[in-house]
Amino acid sequence: MDAAEFRRRGKEMVDYVADYVENIEKRQVYPDVEPGYLRPLIPEEAPEEAENYEDVVKDIERVIMPGVSQC
Repeated sequence: MDAAEFRRRGKEMVDYVADYVENIEKRQVYPDVEPGYLRPLIPEEAPEEAENYEDVVKDIERVIMPGVSQC
């Protein structure tokens, strides 16, 4: 990732966080997942090749956010 893409992606992530804060009332207050839900959703080892940035962002919403508490 060169400096220009890093800047662009950083701005995209700031927008993601701002949208999250702006729309937090639309999210569940408490997660609807069981403890340990995350383990089977992530690989045992880091990937050999870098993942596509868009896929990483999709994984944030698909994998990480279901376990986040809004309180």
